[in-house]
Amino acid sequence: MLKPILLEKLVKKILFVGTAITVFILFFIIFYILKNGLAVIDMEFLLSSPKDLGRAGGIFPCIVGTIVLSLIAILIATPLGVGAAIYLTEYTRKGRLISIIRFFTECLSGIPSIIFGLFGFVLFVVYLGFGWSILSGGLTTAFMLLPTIIRTSEEAIKAVPDYYREVSLSLGGTKWQTIVKVVLPSALPGIATGIILGIARSIEETAVVIFTAGSVLHLPTSLFDSCRTMSVHFYILAREGISMENAYGTAAVLIITILLINMFAYWLMHRLIAKYS
Repeated sequence: MLKPILLEKLVKKILFVGTAITVFILFFIIFYILKNGLAVIDMEFLLSSPKDLGRAGGIFPCIVGTIVLSLIAILIATPLGVGAAIYLTEYTRKGRLISIIRFFTECLSGIPSIIFGLFGFVLFVVYLGFGWSILSGGLTTAFMLLPTIIRTSEEAIKAVPDYYREVSLSLGGTKWQTIVKVVLPSALPGIATGIILGIARSIEETAVVIFTAGSVLHLPTSLFDSCRTMSVHFYILAREGISMENAYGTAAVLIITILLINMFAYWLMHRLIAKYS
């Protein structure tokens, strides 16, 4: 039987080793992709269209498709997700129904993205007749992001101390005024972080986009046009062996974009915390 002090040191070393391995794997993946992809990236690669199925040319239509599809998804998922979180935390009491709603919300967050893709294909592409389009992909991606935004927003709102609400109500504020002017500003760092991380997830998504938005290489001109995002472009180039050089270049742009979004989320969270603390 180990002494408590020795056990504490052993556990600390095990946790340190586990953390070091995780960080090493992360940096190895990033280094490997950037090492093979940065040499491909230039202005022509970023601003020109793919040629010969992606063997030559750039990824400009893929960048546009990624931005527009992610923007549609987040514009739809944010008000629905934050609104649902406000209702669950501020307008309901603990009970069986609320527990069931939260249970199914957590279940939705664990559903594989390909299932969301099949759902979007059946509902938006086939039944509603939107076809393979940016709109179909954005709506389906929004549904996929809803559980994440609901849960992160709900936890952020729950973290606001109850006496904030009590002071506002005691001064004559209504329930809605208390939520808008007291609760939401205090919970904004957590809500904003969840939204921005949702944007990062929508950018890296592949299965949902293939089933609903298609993979056309042309520059989209409307919401009902098909598009190819950067993650789908990388997947097709690598899977079919069309051009590993351009695949690494696309992956490097994708990784840099996601890293910048996560860094912005981290900066924004601390900025908002400093502002409202």
